[in-house]
Amino acid sequence: MAEVILKGIKKVYDGDVTAVHDVNLHIQDKEFIVLVGPSGCGKSTTLRMVAGLEDISDGELYIDGKLCNDVEPKDRDIAMVFQSYALYPHMTVRDNLGFALKLKKVPKAEIKRKVEEVARVLDITQYLDRKPKALSGGQRQRVAIGRAMVRNPKVFLMDEPLSNLDAKLRNQMRAEIIKLRSRINTTFMYVTHDQTEAMTLGDRIVIMKDGFVNQIGTPQELFGKPVNLFVAGFIGMPVMNFFAGCNLLLEGGKYYAEIRNVKFELDEFQQKALKSRNQKPCEIICGIRPQHITVGEGELSAKVEVSELLGTEFNLHARSGDDEVVMVIPTMDLNTDVSMGANIKFTVQPKLIQLFDKETKNNLIWYDPVSAEANAPECAKYDG
Repeated sequence: MAEVILKGIKKVYDGDVTAVHDVNLHIQDKEFIVLVGPSGCGKSTTLRMVAGLEDISDGELYIDGKLCNDVEPKDRDIAMVFQSYALYPHMTVRDNLGFALKLKKVPKAEIKRKVEEVARVLDITQYLDRKPKALSGGQRQRVAIGRAMVRNPKVFLMDEPLSNLDAKLRNQMRAEIIKLRSRINTTFMYVTHDQTEAMTLGDRIVIMKDGFVNQIGTPQELFGKPVNLFVAGFIGMPVMNFFAGCNLLLEGGKYYAEIRNVKFELDEFQQKALKSRNQKPCEIICGIRPQHITVGEGELSAKVEVSELLGTEFNLHARSGDDEVVMVIPTMDLNTDVSMGANIKFTVQPKLIQLFDKETKNNLIWYDPVSAEANAPECAKYDG
């Protein structure tokens, strides 16, 4: 097992195109880290630099305390699982699993023991004598994971391993990876563009955009303490509601968030945070998660445009002024008409309102400019 440390890692391609900017990340031994972000954000490039499949333009990479910038991929003691499975079609599952060990001239009896042990863990023993074309997508992915497991590497790297599977199979394989992690207890770096995978798998999550790290934290931290507008909008389903044209007011020594001419007195923690940075009144964007809205009371109003009953809850798409508002309301808590076309009242607890600077898009409560400037493990600069 091993820790992985990235210090100021940067990737510049020919033509002076920078794909990854100054990534600093300390992955603890046996930690499961997920890199997530939209297509082209640099997450896979970062993973490939750790694997040795891409050269590092600047910075330092340490695996188990060893500087690995110029170490060959085969000598890094890592194993990588690709999106495409990359199985040998002419070999049986058994031969695919044991191929890397065969190349290392491991004794046949030891190969057989390790292959059968991994097959039991992944529940693919019954497929050992089949070829990949006779397997389903989920079974092939298990074989690909098993081929990495059999080598007993210090670090597992996974590059969107579930993206080729349908939704039902993705859910099943995600559960399998969670169970697998508890069995082998090693260090994982996992890349995905799916925030549900990131939130359910990761001990910590690295949010990337346009080659920059925007925030690093636990799933709970990213959900409740997003440092900027991008992170807030990327994490959470349905996505966070954003109300433009709001104001941060300071009256009688207290801060208020004004949404649609309705003032919400902020809670004690928010008051202290804003006072500590001597925050001036300004125009802001208010963020409110769909799950944090209460329907049937309050001074804010909206008109329901779409009402979706999803068993235990309603998903409402409503129009409030110029803003579309999504609300997730438990059916048992509902005591008002939410059918299409209905006019509704709604409110939110002030402590659940996220406050974003209109110009910088940074969170006025959670963004730390000192940490961001140094690209510390808590957050990084928001690039708009």
